[in-house]
Amino acid sequence: MWADLLKGIDMTTSLSAKAGLLVAAVTVAGAALAAPAASASSAPGHAEVQRALDQAVAKSGAPGMVAEVRDRRGRWFGSAGVSDTKTGRKRQQHERFRIGSTTKAFTATVVLQLAADGKLSLDDTVEEWLPGLVTGNGYDGRKITIRQLLNHTSGIFNYGNDKELFAKGVGAAWYKHRYDTYTPEQLVKIGLANPPYFDEPGKGFGYSNTNYYLAAMIVEKATGRTFGDELTRRVLRPLGLASTYLPGSEAKIRGTHPVHYSTLFSTEPNPKIHDVTEMNQSFAWVAGGIVSTTGDLQRFFSALLGGRLLPPAQQREMFTTVATQGGPPWIPNTRYGLGVFSQKLPCGVTVWGNAGATYGSWAYAVGSRDGKHIITSQVNGDWSGLSIFNDVLTAEFCPAKSQESHTRR
Repeated sequence: MWADLLKGIDMTTSLSAKAGLLVAAVTVAGAALAAPAASASSAPGHAEVQRALDQAVAKSGAPGMVAEVRDRRGRWFGSAGVSDTKTGRKRQQHERFRIGSTTKAFTATVVLQLAADGKLSLDDTVEEWLPGLVTGNGYDGRKITIRQLLNHTSGIFNYGNDKELFAKGVGAAWYKHRYDTYTPEQLVKIGLANPPYFDEPGKGFGYSNTNYYLAAMIVEKATGRTFGDELTRRVLRPLGLASTYLPGSEAKIRGTHPVHYSTLFSTEPNPKIHDVTEMNQSFAWVAGGIVSTTGDLQRFFSALLGGRLLPPAQQREMFTTVATQGGPPWIPNTRYGLGVFSQKLPCGVTVWGNAGATYGSWAYAVGSRDGKHIITSQVNGDWSGLSIFNDVLTAEFCPAKSQESHTRR
């Protein structure tokens, strides 16, 4: 889940899924994880991406990083570093990992499919579906639409930035609370206990996981089924995403997966690295809880960007974006749609998709607007800063720019 305090053009601020907030960019040069990179074999045409992966591990101290590319030439996979620092096991293509707020693209797709089916309208208000839930403390559910939930213009506070909840995910407190289970209603109420980001819905952009909890609660009200069932029925099963699932309160990751490493928000110069692979992510659910692979993310975003999951009207809604500036800081050079964002790269190329962070895992999945050229990437550590993904994206979509930068070094 992305944070409220993303800032800086080099995108190096850290993230936390539990709080939806990362408070420090931590450098671990000289730490135990800063081992030489282990490169996967490179197919022709993606040498710059492989170089970016190698540099990410060597320079940032990230345990390991993977990237998968699909374009008109076919499919390529590259890796650097390790899945497990104790055993030295290399990163592999089929590994499952937590995808953080990349989840939001899946959630929005389900909502938009229901809109296409006439089960709900994006202009419906929260009050119509969840009467009496969003009221008081500056909130009025009669003025907040489903569309505003999905594009983060509702103004509803991100529950993850609540001071008391955030404190439960820092340092030793994380171990005490790693198996806590939260209901959607609990987290929504925590968000609403804080004042809104702006006075009127639609008057700004304020990234908030609370929005997506409310949207999923509306899905359950409209269908009479759990959101997980709707996700499986409408997206996962039709696309054959056999390695993707919404774990709910299930703490372990199924199947082969990398160890997820975290500093747990330490601000020390050489912080201790913790294994945070096993945890209850009910705190993230539909806003950031999905587990997937680079291959499944490729298949999903190819179908989504290519218009194979939504009818034209809902596709236009999803990719109608709003500015992300002017409110709480967010990723620079982006605009947000409904569960997806556009990002303008240094060379002027714009890519579309989503990305996310949670304890021990950051993921990126973006591509061309037609879905024919996509890269999915993940790092199994949470302190490296977003710049490592910037380098990978630039290497793939701006090869001339990437080569020029490498030459200057």
